[in-house]
Amino acid sequence: MNNQSVLYDCAIIGGGLAGLSLSIQLAQKGHQVILFEKNKYPFHKVCGEYISLESWDFLNSLGLSLKQLSLPIIDTIHVSAQNGFIIKSPLDLGGFGISRFSLDDLLFNKAKELGVTVLVGTKFLDAILQDDIYNITTQSNTYQAKLVCGSFGKINPPFIAQKNATEKGKYIGVKYHIKTDLPANIIELHNFKNGYCGVSKVDNETFCLCYLTTTKNLRLHQNDIKRMEENILYQNPYLKKYFTESTFLFEKPVVISQISFEKKQAYNHGIIMLGDSAGAIAPLCGNGMSIAMLSSKILANHVCLFLNDEISKDELINNYSNEWNRNFSNRIKIAYYLQHLFGKRLTTLWSLKLLNHFPKLFKKIISLTHGKKF
Repeated sequence: MNNQSVLYDCAIIGGGLAGLSLSIQLAQKGHQVILFEKNKYPFHKVCGEYISLESWDFLNSLGLSLKQLSLPIIDTIHVSAQNGFIIKSPLDLGGFGISRFSLDDLLFNKAKELGVTVLVGTKFLDAILQDDIYNITTQSNTYQAKLVCGSFGKINPPFIAQKNATEKGKYIGVKYHIKTDLPANIIELHNFKNGYCGVSKVDNETFCLCYLTTTKNLRLHQNDIKRMEENILYQNPYLKKYFTESTFLFEKPVVISQISFEKKQAYNHGIIMLGDSAGAIAPLCGNGMSIAMLSSKILANHVCLFLNDEISKDELINNYSNEWNRNFSNRIKIAYYLQHLFGKRLTTLWSLKLLNHFPKLFKKIISLTHGKKF
């Protein structure tokens, strides 16, 4: 089947936060947008589900009424070492909690309301540029667009050129929703061998428990997640308490594997990247969701200039790539270095003890993982 009667202004591959936010902004400006998502809303994603308050006004500008959702506002962080040594600090900017199950669905419905053509359960195959028009193929159809933007998430398709991650650079992410006893204003980050786990409240009176660890950790336990958790995560007394005393709401965890934090490109295979597709965002930069949304705002501005014939495509790509680097390169590097500091028994312990004696330094590091309101 061929669907080339419509020439879309922009095609967006991937309906996560970055892709949905971009589609809404372009639709608000009157552009014709098509978005492809392989899953069907609502669905769960591996994500810490803590969003910096830097994103609050932006989400409201997309048409969401966040105040009406009565979301938990998070203003305090606790960080523990593997042996249970813990330090605490206020979060000057802070954040709020909302599940991706809820947030992505809200954005999906807003996009449809604004006239975005959203194709769910649709697997994207490729996009080929011919005579300044992209021919986009899915498993069942073809489409045409003036631009293609990729919001694939942490794992880009095989045809997107990227470096092969080393074994040390490969991670898995695991997420549960639980019922537990933790004040709504606190986010906790608990270290264990070769990994760390975040716990914080989201909507619907539930808590998100999400951790990142190495594929090596899992492989050493015969790819048995439960066995790995009991042997490794339980070594941290806080995590043992959560895993043994909480009510788990999923029949099985949500898992993503083969995560790499190798450097990526903002333009690749003729596709303009945003969110994790442009630069894998390590969880410790706190606010990967905010970075994804801000990247959509930056890209939307440049795409609108191009579609209004105010800049060329080359200018669009160069200007966007430069602005991406200015806004996110240092933030992603900081998260990368912090990630190598955490998940190590002695290094993490002595680092936390040092920060406990220098609370201003701890607050400074936290501030580097939060951006400015946009």
